Amino acid sequence: MYYSKEILEVAKLDIEQRKEVEINASELEIQKNYIKKIKEINNIEFSKSEKQKLYTLVTYGCQMNSHDSEKISGMLTEMGFKETNDENLADVIVYNTCCVRENAENKIYGNLGFLKGLKAKNKDLKIVLCGCMMQQDLVIDKIKSSYKYVDVIFGTYNLYRFPELLYTSIETKGQIIDVWKEHGEIIEDLPSIRLHPFKASVNIMFGCNNFCTYCIVPYVRGRERSREVSDIIREVKKLIDDGVKEVTLLGQNVNSYGKTLDTPVSFASLLLKISEIEGLERIRFMTSHPKDLSDELIQVIKNCDKVCKHLHLPFQSGSNKILKKMGRNYTKESYLQLIDKIKKEIPNISFTTDIIVGFPTETDEDNNETISLVKDVMFSNAFTFLYSTRSGTPAANLKEQVQEHKAKERFNKLLDVLKPISYEVSKQQVGTIQKALVENISKNDNELLSGRLDNNMIVHFKGDASLIGQIINIKIIDCKTFYLIGEKL
Repeated sequence: MYYSKEILEVAKLDIEQRKEVEINASELEIQKNYIKKIKEINNIEFSKSEKQKLYTLVTYGCQMNSHDSEKISGMLTEMGFKETNDENLADVIVYNTCCVRENAENKIYGNLGFLKGLKAKNKDLKIVLCGCMMQQDLVIDKIKSSYKYVDVIFGTYNLYRFPELLYTSIETKGQIIDVWKEHGEIIEDLPSIRLHPFKASVNIMFGCNNFCTYCIVPYVRGRERSREVSDIIREVKKLIDDGVKEVTLLGQNVNSYGKTLDTPVSFASLLLKISEIEGLERIRFMTSHPKDLSDELIQVIKNCDKVCKHLHLPFQSGSNKILKKMGRNYTKESYLQLIDKIKKEIPNISFTTDIIVGFPTETDEDNNETISLVKDVMFSNAFTFLYSTRSGTPAANLKEQVQEHKAKERFNKLLDVLKPISYEVSKQQVGTIQKALVENISKNDNELLSGRLDNNMIVHFKGDASLIGQIINIKIIDCKTFYLIGEKL
């Protein structure tokens, strides 16, 4: 159906062709039929060997990728596969890739070298690559030439077609490549397996229109498109019926939600509609862009009890010169004004952020401006990154790239400032009584539970595992730099 002698080029259309492709309402049923076919194959294999087929799924990157992986897990489970963390035992290995930073790509290539040995031992092993990294032509060319044993490759726009692609790979020989250059319609109701039964992520939109000069995301995730309010509400209600208490709404810039809908809806209005759903106890969201965070949204965060008092607001650099070169469309002064406005309205809110160090043309003075902003805001935590050149982005063509040793020096200087600030913010929580959603047993101490406060801070406390999934009162009695210590009331 799809294959040639060498490489199966599935639906590999250029931009003009793909614009003509429309996904009709029956597409989900088509994929469910492929899921059924694979399950039948697995059932036959099980009847012969009494051995269940296994899969390993490795996720790189952001929460959007993690949510996509939940859908991939859901589809694989419905196909009759069971998850294993041991790649040596797996019948299907899926890497859901990220291309935001170069080290993530290098790690994936390194892991593919290991998989070559597994493939040699098990010719029926299926190796699947998907996600953002696969949207780059250079990556596809490299996999074609150097990693011919990879079975299935698809991108970010057509995740829903995974069952069909895997079935085709099972039934034929060769490498299947299905990478679209533009998105089609949003496919609803894909099966999903959540990491936690009591909390879930919900995509409210896909893509990004900001085109920051360092960022590859708009090129691999496409332009912004928002899901219909009714579809989002329906998904959240279904999650609540399944025991979920907290949802995190995801988008590259949630502040832009609703602009592409036939009847535009603001993100603040969407939050209010979701907050009306009975049984839902907490709402989180990320990520917000400083350039278009509205007064309406600030008031919703302030006045809606279900919306958590935490805001992830990336500023990336405190230098106006660098911000302009990044294409961020705000200044250090406007960012600080926004922070002050939010703090006045919501005094107990906590802030986290993203910071890039070593952007091309950055100087020591630029880095000092970033440190100055960090001191002014007092972030509870920050995700700090060394600038990573991404081929295809405007920043990659800037001549004044910062030397690696200089960037690392500035990076360490920033961390030396961030850590005591995080500790000071944590210290301010000591003595307070707060509600925590108990998430799991502590990774470092089996006698402790870990919970997340409304303000997104982590607290460890003694308690029984039966509390996992409940929202309980915790008194904060001590703190460390990046977590709190409490006792259950």
